[in-house]
Amino acid sequence: MSRRTEQVSGVLREEISRMLLEEIQDPRLGRLVTVARVELSSDLEHAQVRVTVLGDAAAADDALAGLQAAAGYMRRKLGPRLKLRTTPELKFMLDESIREGDHVLDLLNALRDHETPPNG
Repeated sequence: MSRRTEQVSGVLREEISRMLLEEIQDPRLGRLVTVARVELSSDLEHAQVRVTVLGDAAAADDALAGLQAAAGYMRRKLGPRLKLRTTPELKFMLDESIREGDHVLDLLNALRDHETPPNG
């Protein structure tokens, strides 16, 4: 990722997070959504916004639906803030890294619990 892409990704992450806290009023989102990271295409025209959602799968589905519904509004508001020729198209996706990390920790704990103690 180029330095410019990293900078724009960081600004996008901050601005989208701020919008979620201060501007977006969708009840499906509440305070349960966190922007984990933003992945930009090299031409800066497409952004995959990875979010984490506290709650079950239904809460995650509701939050993604709310985010997709707000994507056009966010894109319009981001334009003047980013000062780019074109504002990236936003696609929201769940960030599964925390859930996957928890699963790995659960597996490691299960292995540890099933180890036989050393004879000593």
